[in-house]
Amino acid sequence: MDEKVSALSGGLLGMAVGDAMGYPVDRKIWDEIAQMYGPNGLLGYDLANGNAEITSYTQLATFVCNGLLLGAIRQNPEKYGRYILLSLREWAKSQQPRINPEKTFCWVAQVPTMRRRLCMDTRMLDALTRDVVGTPEKPVFRSVFPGALSAAAAVGLSGLSCKLTRDAVARLGMEAVAVTHGEPEAFLSGAFAALAVDGVLRTPGMPLTELYEQLCLYIEETYAQVYPEAVQGLTAGVRQALVLTRDAELSPLAAMTLLGCATAAECVAGMVYASAVHPANFDEAMIVSVNHSGRSSCVAALTGAVLGARLGKDALPEFYLESLESTWVMEELATDMTQVRQVSKIFDDSWDHKYVQGLPTR
Repeated sequence: MDEKVSALSGGLLGMAVGDAMGYPVDRKIWDEIAQMYGPNGLLGYDLANGNAEITSYTQLATFVCNGLLLGAIRQNPEKYGRYILLSLREWAKSQQPRINPEKTFCWVAQVPTMRRRLCMDTRMLDALTRDVVGTPEKPVFRSVFPGALSAAAAVGLSGLSCKLTRDAVARLGMEAVAVTHGEPEAFLSGAFAALAVDGVLRTPGMPLTELYEQLCLYIEETYAQVYPEAVQGLTAGVRQALVLTRDAELSPLAAMTLLGCATAAECVAGMVYASAVHPANFDEAMIVSVNHSGRSSCVAALTGAVLGARLGKDALPEFYLESLESTWVMEELATDMTQVRQVSKIFDDSWDHKYVQGLPTR
């Protein structure tokens, strides 16, 4: 498999794996998890009818990737924020029962698993149906929760394909979250998540601990003057996670408990710990990222996105992929992201079908 396709497929599939694995234990306290799965916690999928079910975290990521591809094809980089909002609104519309429009902007909206209502933060649906939505400068819906962080991670996956600078990745990551989660802690966490995924794609050989420290410095230098308290809280959590990775006597459960993993910033810190403590072992990182009393699905989705993009699709154990829903959607989006620069200059029937008519290929 082409290296770029492998990295992007790995990122999207890794996100979906983490989302599906974390969903059954999301927001359960550790004692409940241990009672359900044993003293070591959840060690793999808890399948529903033989399937590993994805939630809104994966749905949001696929919609945002689809929306950014629309912008890239139309060569409108200055309007990427509008395409993100368009895709988020279309996702919200797809969540409405008994509505299956013939015409959609995003072809992923026509895929049943990408429109099934399994929203991890239902306030987002209300926010996205309002005429006025939030921006970092003018927040509307105040929330510190992590429901939109996967949309920011999708920005990071799309950065190179859309020719985005690091500043643009950070800005769009913030915007993707601020639409529905207007607290600075939340949308700055979106910037960090977007930059983390973008960073492993741009500098694949850089140790994750070094990348995360660099991102802390970037967030501080860029946003501390405007959002001093939120920046301090976010970067302190990330640095605490990095310190905890160096404590060999501390159990992963104890580390994740210290990090909290409930708010957006805490979920980012949880992702930093899980991915940095097992940077070359996707399976072990997944187990760490779901076994705690916080937002397991979000932490694992972010961890999966970072490590999947860093290690490539082949590093994802096959047992994670064989029961995962709609893997073809993530793989097709990944392939399209590597081809967008060439296809945007010529007519292609398949691309016309997906990105003009808004229809899936199967």
